[in-house]
Formats: sequence, structure tokens, C-alpha cells
Amino acid sequence: MGVEPACPVLLLFLAGIIIWVVEAEVHYYDFVLAEKNFTRLCKTKSMLVVNGQFPGPTIYVHKGDTVFVNVHNHGDYGLTVHWHGVKQPRNPWSDGSAYITQCPIEPGHNFTYEVVFSEEEGTLWWHANSDWTRNTVHGAIVIYPPHGFSYPFPTPAGEQIFILGTWFTYDVNKVIKEILRTGKDVPVSDAYIINGQPGDFCACSKEMAYRWQVDYGKTYLIRLVNALMNEEFFFAIAGHDLIVVGIDGSYLKPFTTSYVMLSNGQTMDVLVKTNRSPGRYYMAGRQYYTDNLFFTGYDKTNASAILEYRGKYDRLSSPFFPEKLPSYTDYDSATQFRKRLKSLASKEHPIDVPRNVTTQMYITASMDKIVHNFSAYMDYTLLSSLNNISWVNPSTDVLQAYYRNLSGFYTLDFLDEPPYYFDFVADLRDDSTHPLKGTKVKVLEYSEEVEIVFQSTNLLNASDEHSMYIHGHKFYVLGEGYGNFNSTRDTETYNLVDPPYLSTASLPVKGWLTIRFKANNPGVWAMHCQEGRHLIWGMNTVLIVKNGSNPETSIRTPPPNMPSCASYPSIHKALEVSAE
Repeated sequence: MGVEPACPVLLLFLAGIIIWVVEAEVHYYDFVLAEKNFTRLCKTKSMLVVNGQFPGPTIYVHKGDTVFVNVHNHGDYGLTVHWHGVKQPRNPWSDGSAYITQCPIEPGHNFTYEVVFSEEEGTLWWHANSDWTRNTVHGAIVIYPPHGFSYPFPTPAGEQIFILGTWFTYDVNKVIKEILRTGKDVPVSDAYIINGQPGDFCACSKEMAYRWQVDYGKTYLIRLVNALMNEEFFFAIAGHDLIVVGIDGSYLKPFTTSYVMLSNGQTMDVLVKTNRSPGRYYMAGRQYYTDNLFFTGYDKTNASAILEYRGKYDRLSSPFFPEKLPSYTDYDSATQFRKRLKSLASKEHPIDVPRNVTTQMYITASMDKIVHNFSAYMDYTLLSSLNNISWVNPSTDVLQAYYRNLSGFYTLDFLDEPPYYFDFVADLRDDSTHPLKGTKVKVLEYSEEVEIVFQSTNLLNASDEHSMYIHGHKFYVLGEGYGNFNSTRDTETYNLVDPPYLSTASLPVKGWLTIRFKANNPGVWAMHCQEGRHLIWGMNTVLIVKNGSNPETSIRTPPPNMPSCASYPSIHKALEVSAE
């Protein structure tokens, strides 16, 4: 990896009449994707990883830096790589959203992403963005303050990354290929993992549990990444309080808690003080389950790693387990934790909540199904939708079609509100809304201020939490609640003073979520549920933000080597061949 200095970035703080000159840097990484054997839970399988590592390599930058990542695809099917939570100003060409900003990188080919870090500071992550390839192709991004600046909290003695993941004992992509063909439900994972290891409570795993050594009397920074395929996740450390200081690459007002809950795809920065009796303590996590409680076959794995103090003590005794790790279905603990998330809102880290909303959207998020009446029997395929529209990938990515003014690949009629109004959270065992399949997008004027209320529905009696994510923008979470959204009652509860500034947020089960953002990043950007099962079924749409009035507020010109959309081998075709 080579590093070259870029042009200095000049920052002017008028309040103090102080000029800081910050040297932004340019970094270069090579990501080589190839199959490698890994053994967990007593079974060995081959899986696609980056540079032979699982999880993949960590990218380290300072705020304002630029990173070029050359992705070499030595796998068997096309894929893309996405930089989760990175705004990418005016640069949708490197967002890595399959079929939306690019077509997949073909096997045997490469593509170089230009990742531009602008407002982000803290922890983010990168991952593959094609079907379920992100299950094994992912890693962390660490964004330090600009050179010459410090954290808004005392500098920690050290730091540690914990990536929370999902483990299947088989090639799950083969199963997903069949699911996409039949429309049936996705498989349940075999275990959850921390830094690639299930930990002490899983078969053939005790000796391989991840261990983190610390010194007594220090304060450490933990960087958490929820890279699970579908689940929100509770995490705690036995005997130790956690001080939450950041989320999704933004700072929070610090608060102390005995546990944290991360939405799917979310990242979190947490301080921990090593002030307990020297010994060994479990760091443990488990799924926060919000789907139908009649289904009890979900993954109840307690993923674990071990925090162990340096020094002399009895190492033969078992580590302590977190007493205050919430149970799988503890709705109240999850809700109360989210209510404590508030932006730091300081002079150095100001907030700018949109107050002049020009576009308001009310979007239902639903599980759906389409019934097929064959001559001899009836069957169905599962779908998911936003405002009763289930996304269909076009044959040419939306960005290319939009930029080159090509017709026939998408339509401009994504709905601002659901086509049907009813009691969205009632027990609705059938789906009578007949969702439409299509490639429908929403167009926004440059710099207009947008408010979206997401509403969860209970169609098919299948309401659960959704991790809503917007590419190319971050948003303020003004409020959330259970039940049907009430525009008179619920708006009175909005936090307009210090709401959290996120890229991924939880839409509560049988509830609502309100966000606001300024559409100040021209380009083509996906908006979807981050959970893999909902995303592949169509809980997705696209926001097209039009250019502003000058080149500095317009989409950059495309790089010359965008992957071709004409002849890529899809994951489905490749897996069919490998299965023969």
C-alpha cells in the first residue's frame, strides 16, 4: 500500500479566528477476492474472502482523506463493494451499489474505487453488495480525526475492533440462489461470530475464541460493527460499563450503559474502563429478535470473545458472563437504548436539522407474497416492498441510464405515500395489497429538505424491525414509536435539538420512524432495508438527486473503466455450474 500527500485542506473557524491547515492524504489498497477454506463448528467450507482474511482488512484513514481500492475479482461470480456510511460527495460512481450505481465486477476483472471521506469521523465498514456475498466479504473502516485535531473525549490508551457476523456451515450463496428462484424463506444461521469466531459456547470453538488483552486502570476505545446478514444485535461485557461516544461515523453525547444494541449494518464507538478485578470476562452478544414470536427456530447462539487482564491471577476459572445482556425479545431494552442516542452538538461538531421541509414522504415497509395459481396446485413467492412496490434490478445500472439519458430502465413514479391506507399494525394474516414489481425511483431537487416517515406493516402477520439505510446521505432521526403514525400526536415528540445523525436506523416492529435530511449530494442513491432477507426480496428504491447550479454541485464525470453491464456472469449462473 502506497501513500501520497494530497493538497492541503484549509479549515477556517470564524468563531475563534483560527486557521488550521490539514494535510489530507491519499491511500492505496489492493483487495484480492478469492476462495479459501475455513473451519468452524467442526466443519470446513470454502468461501470468498478478501486477501485471504476473514473478516477482511481494515482501512485506516483520517477525516478528509481519499482512498483508492483496486478490487481484483478472482471468484466465480460478479460482485460489487460498497463503503457503508461514506457519503461520497458527487461520486456515486464509486458507491458500489449493484445494479444501481454499477454492474458487478466480472470474474477475472478488476475495478478501482475512489472512496472520498468528507464529514465522517469514527467507525464505518465496507462490504460486498451483491446478493449475500457480504456475509464473508466485509471489513472495518477506521476514520481518525483530521491531523492536528483530537477526539471529543480523552485519548484512549488503545483500541480494538469487534466485527459481529453470521456463520453458516455451508455455502449460503447456493441456498440464496435457490431462494431467489423459488421465493421461499431464507435459512437460519448456524452461529453468530465475533471477529470470525463463534466463541466458547459453540461446538469445536472453545480454543479459537477471540481474546483481547488489556492493562488494569486504562480506558480503551472499542469499535463495533454489525456485519450480520439479517439481525440487530445486543452486546455487553461482563462486569464492565460501556460509554457510548459515537455511531455511524458521528459523535454522540456520551452516556453510560451496561449493554448496547446495534441495528443491522450499524457501527458504534464505545469506551470501556478496565477497572475491575484482574481476571477474564466474556464479551458476548446475541440476536435481538422481533419477528413472529410463534416461530422459535431462530439462531439463539451466544457469540463470545474474552477480555483478559494482563497480570497474575487464576486463569483456570471460567470467565464471567454479562449478567445484563438483554434477552432475545427484550423490546423495552432496545427501545430505551435508542432513546439515549443524541448528537454531540458542539461548536466543533455542529448539527443542522432541516427546518424547511419541501418534500414529505410516508413509506410503508412490508413483507408480501404473490400467489401463483397453477393448473394442479397453488404456490406463492415471498416479496418485500416499500409503498407496495417491490424493487426489480434493471439490466443496466440506474446511474448509467440516468447519466446518459437512456430510457426503458426505470420509471420516475415511486409513490410518496402508500396506495392503500388501513390499520397497518393490525393482525393481517393475508396480503390483499397485491404488491407491484418494478424499478421505480424518486427524483429530488438539489439541496431540498426531505422528511420521510417509515411505517412498518403487519401484512402476513410478519412485522419485524427494519434497518433503514440511505446511500450517499446521512439523516437526523427525529423520533420513533409503536403503532400507526399519527401526524398530530407524534410530531409533538420530535427531537429537533440534538437528534442522532445516522446512516442506518431501526424502524420498530409494528411502529414508525421519522428522519430528515438535505438532498445535497447529486447522484443516484439506494434507499433500502439493510437486512439481507428483505433486500433480496425487494425492500429497496432509489433516490435520484439532481445536479445543482454549477459544476461543484453536480455529479462528477464517470471514470473510464466502469464494469460492463453487457456480459457479466451472474451469481446464479455461476452457482448453477458449480453445483453440477
